Amino acid sequence: MDSTQTTPDARVARSTIRKVSIRLVPFVALMFFINYLDRTAIGFAAPNGMNEDLALSAAQFGFASGVFFIGYILLEVPSNLALHKFGARRWLARIMVSWGIVALLFTWVQNFEQLVVLRFLLGVAEAGFFPGAILFLSLWVPAQYRGRVLMLFYLAQPLTTVIGAPLAGWLIQQDQVFFGLEGWRFMFFGVAIPAIIVGVIAWFYLKDKPSDAKWLTREEQVWLTDALDREKAATQKKEQGHVSAKYAFKSGRVWVLSFIYFGFIYGLYALAFFLPTIIEGFQEQTGQTFDVLQKGLITAIPYLPAAIVMYFWSRDASKRGLKTWHIAVPAIAGAVSIPLALFAGSPAATIAVITVTACAIFAALPNFWTLPTRFLTGAAAAAGVALINTIGNLAGFSAPYVTGAVHDLTGGYEVPMFIVGFFMLLSAVLMVLLARSNRINAVTVDESAAPVTPTPASAAAAEESR
Repeated sequence: MDSTQTTPDARVARSTIRKVSIRLVPFVALMFFINYLDRTAIGFAAPNGMNEDLALSAAQFGFASGVFFIGYILLEVPSNLALHKFGARRWLARIMVSWGIVALLFTWVQNFEQLVVLRFLLGVAEAGFFPGAILFLSLWVPAQYRGRVLMLFYLAQPLTTVIGAPLAGWLIQQDQVFFGLEGWRFMFFGVAIPAIIVGVIAWFYLKDKPSDAKWLTREEQVWLTDALDREKAATQKKEQGHVSAKYAFKSGRVWVLSFIYFGFIYGLYALAFFLPTIIEGFQEQTGQTFDVLQKGLITAIPYLPAAIVMYFWSRDASKRGLKTWHIAVPAIAGAVSIPLALFAGSPAATIAVITVTACAIFAALPNFWTLPTRFLTGAAAAAGVALINTIGNLAGFSAPYVTGAVHDLTGGYEVPMFIVGFFMLLSAVLMVLLARSNRINAVTVDESAAPVTPTPASAAAAEESR
């Protein structure tokens, strides 16, 4: 064994990152799981009674799905700046309880207009959660370990469909069983309550900084505080002290990353909102009839391989150091595969090709999110991460709406899926151009965890917390 791997500082580093990974990442991932399930629950409800009961066209459903992102976008940056000011623990807990209350109201929606209002308010309530969670984990994990930790966090998204789709299907099957509610209404009720409960728990469970974490030893607090302080100081020096929110808005790198993210999110939400509807069409194609639970299981199929691919792809990026192709290659694979799904010829082949698309999107996303905090810190990081997520989530509005509207116009999903492919290809091109400009540098994980000498300030901070 390499001697550097047995040094006291290396052991402290490993034990610290392990504790953070066990204590914080699963809980924040659970929050993300509930978040993604609540915002995409409408996709499960649509073909299982909601569209019929509310008399929705494909375009109306697409608009209602996408209007969520208008409210989300309007408050995204202000919300993340508030998180930076008031602390991640309080703000993330507040966001979660707020969206849980709004999500609960979907149980009693009566028409298209009410659905649109509630989707808009859900976006307002959720604004800032995802970039806030990314920023929160970045404030706890040095850059060299960040890709691995964000991968563990991001596993919640494909697993939301792997677990959430059958769960949503089971809830929908409870038609008239609880409170006399239609199945799709009870599904909304069932996925909203956990948000409120976990949000309350988050207020007490999460901590804002390492010196507050009683589950770290003093030595671990000192090591982590100092590692993060050194990294912050190095970033500020490299960027000539530009750490304000204004700097993030003026940064060309932030805007390019925003448009790269747009392409991935366009593909992600086109799948999330319309895959259940596409599966509904399999019944006509094959003459088979699937019950709601079976539809949920079929919907989940692409996402389990996506979770596995994401794990190993991110692990490779951590070992090699993030390379351009870790993001560009998945973007190209998604761009090619999603239009091909329309010509697969059978339900099995269609699901297989869609699985490639899901694998591509999820392989890229956790690696992508290691990039902004490599050159942003402080308020600039809060604003930059929020801005990237805001621009990306414009695709969250446009993808379902454009997909539904073009489907109504053309009578099929061929043109909408080619549009998805175009935006994912654009993401690949922009990533290559950004890398060629030498504006984004790789960070390789040092498995030996190079020793960090504690500074008096970090030692005092840790001592004060004891």
